[in-house]
Amino acid sequence: MGVHRPQFDDALVRQLVDDQFPDWAGLTLDRVLPGGSDHAIYRLGADLSVRVPRHSGAINDAAKVAHWLPLLAARLPLQIPEPVAVGRPGLGYPWSWLVCRWQDGAVATAAEFADSVDVALQLADFLVALRGIELEVPDAWRDRIVRGPISGRDAETRNAIAKVGADFDQDALLAVWEEAVAAEPGPQSWVHGDFHSGNLLARDGRISTVLDFGSFGYGDPAADLGVAYSLFTPSVRLRFREAVGLDDAAWIRARGDAIAGGVIAHAAYADTQPHIRALTTRQIGQALMG
Repeated sequence: MGVHRPQFDDALVRQLVDDQFPDWAGLTLDRVLPGGSDHAIYRLGADLSVRVPRHSGAINDAAKVAHWLPLLAARLPLQIPEPVAVGRPGLGYPWSWLVCRWQDGAVATAAEFADSVDVALQLADFLVALRGIELEVPDAWRDRIVRGPISGRDAETRNAIAKVGADFDQDALLAVWEEAVAAEPGPQSWVHGDFHSGNLLARDGRISTVLDFGSFGYGDPAADLGVAYSLFTPSVRLRFREAVGLDDAAWIRARGDAIAGGVIAHAAYADTQPHIRALTTRQIGQALMG
């Protein structure tokens, strides 16, 4: 089955909000650009945000975030989204959507933080705290929350590598990826699942908020180390690696995971979304450096 992408516009989102949450009907609704690849994002009044899935790959995100993030918030050293309400399908739009508290800040960039050891240690502390959380996975959630091994992305990654040959060395990409798939697996833990610079907000020279827990789950913690390649220079990456405290095999898997995420996003969006092209180009280039 292909990915389903329903058509919707700002007027439909406005009507969904007004019909389902009439107390918010008088609040302004402004689309946030460029938004995300998985969700259209709106600011609702001064204090709320609305996240509407763009495609069928993101349709479980609202329920996941609403259930799990309140259990995590007090255990983590950085702010995370605060769910307020889950909207229902309606008016021809087929899926649930999410309302959260608005989080102030600017998206973290390598231009600002590539050389910041302080930020590297901040993010390492966050991942160590997330990894240490002990929560049972109810049977009803197991299929939606337990993540498979990196090898589960093999066909998709190889297909994406074949599509990005005009921009990157395909042989080098395949070598990193194949080493990662062959690496020894390690202990599992809670992971963010999409931990890169585009999902971090900064204020006053530090990271304030970690966004977008749509890929949150229980799996290989190496999946969260891609930020080392999307954000930091090699010397700062070393400090981050020391602070995170995972073994060499985890970093082999992490490097492959950064390549996989980078080439999949690059193949899908680089021709139409320049900000994603910039992010993926940096992440892939740094991952190839090691």
